[in-house]
Amino acid sequence: MANIFVYLTFGLMSLLFVVFLFMLIGWRWMMKRVVKMAGKIILSDSYQENIMELIPGLRHMGIQNVLENSLRAETGTVLFRPLGGSAKKWPHLEPITFIPAQTSPFPIDGVDEVDVSVTIGPKSKKPMKIEIPLMISGMGFGISLSEQARLSLAIAANKTGTAINSGQGGILPEELNAAGKYILQISKTDWAKEDQLLKRADMIEIKLGQGALAGMGEKIPPQRLTGRAREVMGLKENEEAVIYENFFEDQTLLDLKLLVDELRVRSGGVPIGVKIGAGGKMEEDLDHLLFMGVDFITIDGGQAGMYGAPPILFDDFGIPTLHAVVRAVNHLEKRQMKGKISLIVSGGMLVPGHFLKVLALGADAVYVGTAMLFALAHDQVLNALPFEPPTQAIWYDGKFKDQFKTDVGEKTAEKFLTACTEEMKMALRSMGKRSLKELSKKDLVSYDELTAKKVGIPFSFRAWEDK
Repeated sequence: MANIFVYLTFGLMSLLFVVFLFMLIGWRWMMKRVVKMAGKIILSDSYQENIMELIPGLRHMGIQNVLENSLRAETGTVLFRPLGGSAKKWPHLEPITFIPAQTSPFPIDGVDEVDVSVTIGPKSKKPMKIEIPLMISGMGFGISLSEQARLSLAIAANKTGTAINSGQGGILPEELNAAGKYILQISKTDWAKEDQLLKRADMIEIKLGQGALAGMGEKIPPQRLTGRAREVMGLKENEEAVIYENFFEDQTLLDLKLLVDELRVRSGGVPIGVKIGAGGKMEEDLDHLLFMGVDFITIDGGQAGMYGAPPILFDDFGIPTLHAVVRAVNHLEKRQMKGKISLIVSGGMLVPGHFLKVLALGADAVYVGTAMLFALAHDQVLNALPFEPPTQAIWYDGKFKDQFKTDVGEKTAEKFLTACTEEMKMALRSMGKRSLKELSKKDLVSYDELTAKKVGIPFSFRAWEDK
């Protein structure tokens, strides 16, 4: 019996060796045969029956449009596209570059500190000061992010000296305890408006709209929102979570002005502001916000992403972030409110260069959303890949949210914010600046003539003139 076992083992090992040897020697021959057979089919089948007809079809339609139209045909309902934002290529910040200090002025020594702190709502009773100009955008608990993800972001914000926005979800007590500077978003919901929250907030943002969803609301059925989020949001059994389109019935600008006044009193004087999606009537919208008496304005450009929004609102509403920040700054200067009211910008800014360019154009601070999520998830997306999308590691209803490690997420989020800040400081040193306050539009140039003209900066093909 033992001999039979030895013979079988030897035979199996010999067979495996022969197969391995054949693959080692014959893989080129096998590959050549496969390519030849596939190539003959592709090069001889009629175009109507040829699999390669996908090439012109996909080029014409685009892979994303083919996918989304297929999903429309499958479901017959409104799609909610996750995270990625618009499918279109919006005009953005790439044609703009900084002017380096070479012969006058000279670069700042690398060991010299650069001040990048920011004060939001300087005219309010209790302005909010943050150590870096990057803030974590509103991505709410339950509505989008898991408990683990929210807690990681709160800790990272605290450690880097910045602020985190609550988003329009429920407010976790653990998150409030972990966060440093906390921005309470007042959304068109029935939750997260208690006095203790208003008094805890360092800043309050009234959300009228955003770049990805315009001003629309949503009804979330009970089966889609389960667990702790329902408890935190104060939802009854089988009650829908409703995000309304407006705060009041027959809403007026006066209603919103009174809301701003009320929140200012109830909070004890922290900065009160409004978030809107950037649109074609930018100047009129800004004048209405000035009428409300806000301390800051948040502009969300057309490239903004979110947990899920209909593609038509992603792609076919709003204006590019670049256009929005230029117009907003120009109008605030025209109304002599620049420097009195803080301007925060979000939407499509992904890397340190984007952040710093928007600040140079006149923004006071930047919200970071999508890029923050990728940094937060980092290698923990491997829990979901390759059979599920990476966001399944961080969404509230994600299949792998329970495998997400808060301590690891906090560290990667903190490192991302730190690295971005250090790159921005290096850029400021290379322009001969010791403070973010010294940065302005005069430090920019563009290699695109139309961009240069509309932004009001030099075109790089022409001699530079100090204006």
